[in-house]
This record gives sequence, C-alpha cells and structure tokens, in this order.
Amino acid sequence: MAIDQGASAIGLVSAMPSEPGPIDEERIAEIAEAIPPGVTSVLLTCETEAEAIIAQHRRCGTNAVQLVDRVELGAHNALREGLPGIGIIQVVHVIGEDSLLMASAYAPHVDALLLDSGDLDQPTRRLGGTGRTHDWNISARIVEAVDVPVWLAGGLTEDNVVEALAVVKPFGLDVCSGVRVDDRLDEIRVGTFIAKATI
Repeated sequence: MAIDQGASAIGLVSAMPSEPGPIDEERIAEIAEAIPPGVTSVLLTCETEAEAIIAQHRRCGTNAVQLVDRVELGAHNALREGLPGIGIIQVVHVIGEDSLLMASAYAPHVDALLLDSGDLDQPTRRLGGTGRTHDWNISARIVEAVDVPVWLAGGLTEDNVVEALAVVKPFGLDVCSGVRVDDRLDEIRVGTFIAKATI
C-alpha cells in the first residue's frame, strides 16, 4: 500500500523496547523479498553490537539497516565488512547541541543519517515512534554540516510536513505514527502525507 502511494523505502521494525509496529523476523524477510526493485527495504534494529546486527540482517535480507540506537564508531567498520553492499543508516536522536557533534562523528562512517526524537534516558527507551517533533533548527544545521544524505523523522504529519521540509531541507522523510490509525498504517493518511511531501 505504501509503495502504491509513492513511498521509495519501506522500514521494517524488528523487536524494540517500545517501538510501535514491530514485526517478527520471518515476516520481515517475507516482506523484504516481495518489495520490488527500486524500493529500498530497511531493517530497523535496536541491536548495538556489530555481530548481532550482521546476524539479524542475514536472517531478514533487507537492502539496508537502520541503527536506531547509539553504537560505537568502530561498529560501523565491522558492518561494512560483514554486510557488503548493504546501506547503513544511523539514527541520531536530536535532543540538543550534542546531537550536532554526534551526527558529524557518525557521518563519515555511514551511508545516511536519520534524525529522530527518541527518549534514550527513560527507564524504557523510546527509540522511535514517539509522535514528537524535535528542534528542526538543529536538524537544519546537521543537514548543512554533513556530507551524507539526511532523513528527517519525529512527529511528522500531513499538517507539518511542508514546514519541516522548508526548515530542514532533508534528503528524505521517515514517517510512522503520523500516518497510523489504531496502530495500523492508514491508506488515506499515507497518501495525503506523501502528496504534501512531494508538492
């Protein structure tokens, strides 16, 4: 449905501490195999060690992995070796000025960054799907500072997507809770969001 509406990438959420919409790895593998050429399949993982990420990816078979938690910088080099040809997307949760430093440190080691609004210091870590925006001015500074594509996420809806694009000027957008109804993707909301994002 999302592809029919114009999505260029599909995020497949594996087990998370609190993320909405996780699916089991067998289902992720089935969906990844069915996604047509030209559309990127992305495994969202909360694993933080390279060996675990590589093993999970091999079970799921997506085109890319999205690291939704902090990983040690050396882990990215191990992922490059263990997952040749697989895109590596590092999430940076924008919570203040330190996020700019973190994004700049990660950027040389990954194919793209994704800026989100997680809660990393809560008893139950929220690594996405919070439905909250963050300081887009910091996000805009990150876009200007790094040399890799930057995706924007965090509280995006059909009501704020045009403003988000104007302020941040990201390479692309990642949306989850803003196009869901009763914890499921809603075709009308997906279509409206994509239409406004591509005006």
